Amino acid sequence: MEDTLDRLGTTIKTALPASVLGHEVVRGELTIFANAADIVKLATFLRDDPGCQFICIIDVTAVDWPGREQRFDVVYHFMSPRLNQRIRVKCATDETTPVPSLIDVFRGADWFERETYDLYGVLFTGHPDMRRILTDYGFEGHPLRKDFPLTGFVEVRYDDEQKRVVYDKVKLNQEFRSFDFLSPWEGTEYVLPGDEKAKELGQTNKLTGSPEKKVSP
Repeated sequence: MEDTLDRLGTTIKTALPASVLGHEVVRGELTIFANAADIVKLATFLRDDPGCQFICIIDVTAVDWPGREQRFDVVYHFMSPRLNQRIRVKCATDETTPVPSLIDVFRGADWFERETYDLYGVLFTGHPDMRRILTDYGFEGHPLRKDFPLTGFVEVRYDDEQKRVVYDKVKLNQEFRSFDFLSPWEGTEYVLPGDEKAKELGQTNKLTGSPEKKVSP
């Protein structure tokens, strides 16, 4: 299987030497490393070439590497039902350099690219409706970036007085709870399956100090 995928990667590289930077087969999966500017050309080849026939786009997402100059890997997944094969394509970009949209090659890339823009901030040129799709209007930042704060920037709530959705800065109204695990909870009188050894004759309850009841096996 890996030899077949390696030959496929070599074939794609040979057909598009300027667009494909390399390929690798890891754990039975083929990954093509592509030039971001040529992603439309590569996707068209993968769809139309008789040796590929990757006619289904499965997903478009990204991986954030904040330490790199080109911090994002834009990741595409395609499937060929006829050949029963899958392929992954990766291309690198930064926060300001857009990637060509695949919507003219795969109509199904529409919402995938919007999601990638919404969560990572990756821009796609040629997309007819590049708006956020998961976060709300007015949301600041991109939640799946590694440098996005865990508490976010704003919180969304409905204001009864204003009769509309409002945005407030995130604030913690309650401190984190601290558990001391010393509450005198005695638990149930019956024994759950698997707890037969938890209560034995003469054993003392560590929380209450009272002797435990004998439990029949």
